[in-house]
Amino acid sequence: MKYDVAVVGAGPAGIFSALTLAENSDLKIAMFDKGPDIDKRVEILERTSQISPVILSGWGGAGAFSDGKLTLSPYVGGWLNEYVGYEKLVQLINKVDEVFLRFGAPRKVYGDDPEAIDRIGSAAQRAGMRLVPEVIRHVGRENAKVILSKMKRHLKRLGVDIFLETPVKHILTRNRRAVGVKVEDGRRFDARYLIVAPGRGGAEWLRGEAERIGLSYEANPVDIGVRVEVPAAIMEHLTSALYEPKLIYTTREFDDIVRTFCVNPHGIVITETYEDVLMVNGQSFVSKKTENTNFALLVNVKFTEPFKEPIAFGKYIARLANMLSGGVIIQRLGDLKRGRRSTPQRIERNPVRPTLQTAVPGDLSFVLPYRFLKNILEMLEALDKIAPGVNSDYTLLYGIEAKFYSLRIKLNSDLETEIKNLYMIGDGAGITRSLVQSSASGIIAAKSILRKEGILKHD
Repeated sequence: MKYDVAVVGAGPAGIFSALTLAENSDLKIAMFDKGPDIDKRVEILERTSQISPVILSGWGGAGAFSDGKLTLSPYVGGWLNEYVGYEKLVQLINKVDEVFLRFGAPRKVYGDDPEAIDRIGSAAQRAGMRLVPEVIRHVGRENAKVILSKMKRHLKRLGVDIFLETPVKHILTRNRRAVGVKVEDGRRFDARYLIVAPGRGGAEWLRGEAERIGLSYEANPVDIGVRVEVPAAIMEHLTSALYEPKLIYTTREFDDIVRTFCVNPHGIVITETYEDVLMVNGQSFVSKKTENTNFALLVNVKFTEPFKEPIAFGKYIARLANMLSGGVIIQRLGDLKRGRRSTPQRIERNPVRPTLQTAVPGDLSFVLPYRFLKNILEMLEALDKIAPGVNSDYTLLYGIEAKFYSLRIKLNSDLETEIKNLYMIGDGAGITRSLVQSSASGIIAAKSILRKEGILKHD
């Protein structure tokens, strides 16, 4: 079974690489993903009510069940600027946005009001934080399914062969050149070019393959923290203008970086499974609203020698929460400050009603190291200065939330590895952490192939 290009992973990175190739050439393309199609994934989610491993993979990747935020800024969402520069990255982001609009993304954007940005940015500075301005297009989880389905139908019409529920076992190389893939059932697919985009769910597999075929890499940081849930009215003046206020704080005691992440106005708190650990996340919809807003507070940890296992560290912290509660812990902020666990009775009479009903009342101080707790409590005090009520005793904290960015593979400016014609892109390769930059990385790799084929003379 011979192809010109094999794409491993059907998340945003893989989809955009296939779109770019198929719309600009007659190259024979195959896509592989270990998970099922989007409709089957939706069915599983509705039946299980949690993000399990089977729906972190499949058509659309983990992004299919995210909040569907398109972050149209080169300053957040990854590190592609280190490979292509900010000017080129802006062009790529605009291209990604155009494609999403073409397939039905809503035209409304947030964060494009200079007066609101100046006002909120000044307030953040006075509180000791930095606002990262960003324009956001909110797709919403329900719209993401429709858009991704349209992209799949379009690719099939263009002749792309899509193999879902087909895990790739090995990347095949010969004489330091990519030659194809071998799937779990033993079949071999030859390809002159290979684009590997396994997403975060395939990060551990990618690490094993990188070591097996002799690729250089370094460990990325890991972000560990909690998800915060407050009444939506407390954040309304921020979310109505920016949708997702991206705030960064440097703590006084430890000089660590804490940031807000994945703000979900009028959203819900959900669980997600990363391999064998259960963690917390959040999302919001376009068509239905709750009375609460949730967001993550994440502490960025960059480990130095000799420690090289940041993902293992993050999973260890999450396992502690699972061990103590059987799942996700929920705690009132006031209880945490007073050194006591939350009880079902305290949660029941709390004015802020939890949107994740399966969370178990407990004590996060038994899980998070002191340094992390101190950093998070400092950040909540700072946030309260621009959104009074965030630091209330009634604010709910869920744990653990962790973001693993895996290893970062050594790549050139085209995102090509040390092995010729082997590209590694997206979150799994450790170079992106957002829908938009992940999609942009797919375009970069695809255009490199088009140039090598003489189809594209310039970008």
